[in-house]
Amino acid sequence: MALEDSEDNLQDPTPIVGSATDIARVGGLKPPHERTADEEPDIVDWDRLAASERFRNLLKAKRRFIVPAMIFFIVYYFALPVLIGYARPFMETKVLGPVNLAYLFALSQFFMAWIIAGLYVRAAARFDRMAAETIAKSEGKVLSSLNSQP
Repeated sequence: MALEDSEDNLQDPTPIVGSATDIARVGGLKPPHERTADEEPDIVDWDRLAASERFRNLLKAKRRFIVPAMIFFIVYYFALPVLIGYARPFMETKVLGPVNLAYLFALSQFFMAWIIAGLYVRAAARFDRMAAETIAKSEGKVLSSLNSQP
């Protein structure tokens, strides 16, 4: 028997590693978590949705929260080095034993970051509700227009 005819040469020389998810699908539908926006089988017109008044209101609401929160945090963060540089006697004021205002201000930045993060979590829940309502209203309009077609 010739070497090229043996069954050992017909086997795939690629080692078997990983799991079934490491293998690219040849055909059929992809699972939802692997699809791109163009491959989704939904009927939402995303361009029309992005141009809608509800979507613009959602973006405005997000901007009204994010921009002031970001500006406040940046000013608060850079206030410490500025105050230490330009108001050193004030920042050296002892509060409790060897602890001065500069140490308290530095410690307060951790708490401020947590407070802003907590406020954002609350606001993000509102943004998520607004987004879900926007998509639901858009789908309702699309469905009603599809049902009214002859």
